[in-house]
Amino acid sequence: MSSKSTEDEIIGLEREALRRWCSGDPSGFLEICAPEVVYFDPSLERRLDGLEALTNYYEPIRGKIMAKRFDLLNPLVQVVGAAAVLTFNFVSYDASETEYRWNCTEVYRQTAGGWRIIQTHWSPTKPTFA
Repeated sequence: MSSKSTEDEIIGLEREALRRWCSGDPSGFLEICAPEVVYFDPSLERRLDGLEALTNYYEPIRGKIMAKRFDLLNPLVQVVGAAAVLTFNFVSYDASETEYRWNCTEVYRQTAGGWRIIQTHWSPTKPTFA
């Protein structure tokens, strides 16, 4: 498999998971996470460890996160052996066209079942500090 097709595959997985996320369905991400996934989010004090913890975190927001449209900007996939790091900027727009901007880093690992996320980190593009 060439590096370009690996890049396309990983970006495609991410784009589809984001499409589902913006329709209120977090399962798109849960389905491409490895059992040992770790997750950082600015609303959490600590890292979440494992798919079960991430699933429990996502379930209460199922059907509540909606975006009218989104853009996955500046994606970069860096492949190192059986691992790949995807970084990108995410911009979404709600029904009133309010814009939300995030930075994202996803670490994927190649498995027998395909590429799976083992580490995910989201942060606001312009965080506010007290």
